[in-house]
Amino acid sequence: MIIERARVPLRRWQQAAVAMGSAIGALVDPRRADLIAALGETTGKPAFEMVLERMKKSEEGRAILLERPRVVSEQVGHAWDLPENTFGAAYAKFMGSRNFSPDDRPPVRFMETDELAYVATRAREVHDLWHTLFGLPTNLIGESALKVIEFEQMYLPMCMLSVIGGTVRFNEKQRSMFLKHYFPWAVRAGRQCTDLMCVYYERHFSEDLEQVRRKWGIIPAPQHLK
Repeated sequence: MIIERARVPLRRWQQAAVAMGSAIGALVDPRRADLIAALGETTGKPAFEMVLERMKKSEEGRAILLERPRVVSEQVGHAWDLPENTFGAAYAKFMGSRNFSPDDRPPVRFMETDELAYVATRAREVHDLWHTLFGLPTNLIGESALKVIEFEQMYLPMCMLSVIGGTVRFNEKQRSMFLKHYFPWAVRAGRQCTDLMCVYYERHFSEDLEQVRRKWGIIPAPQHLK
């Protein structure tokens, strides 16, 4: 399996070294997705273990673990052909308008088991689906707000570290707006919605976007953020 072959076993001191180096590098250059990914993996094992246990207790979560769907072009390309009102079409529009590809995510390398590696991969690959559901843009405020939601959903330390790093890079107006409006909204949105790691999104692509938002308790982002 591709996920298994990509893994790199690390000792504890090596994990700490990778985590520290990735954290420093990501703060210096937040565009380095590979460093952010490495930070998430080396600091996120307990969080991913909790997510895994929740998925095993959920019907859709168990189906995801059994079938191991991937958010890659080969498996989600049909979303581009769905009616405009659907969740899948909204995702395709989000990706296409930004010239994003589902295949651009770096592989998981530092998880100890194949099962945890898949959970980490799933968390990484549904990121843009969450952007679509919450109506969040990919600017600094939008990404920081989504990291708050991801923290509330998965308790990954990397998410909160990313938020702290993002607020440092905000100008004064952005920081005030984020802390006054978008941080509290994101906390509420992340806590109110369903367990998003237990949703088999691909099975719902053909459903109406607003209907799945209501079904999963999604609070869309404030309008003036978009």
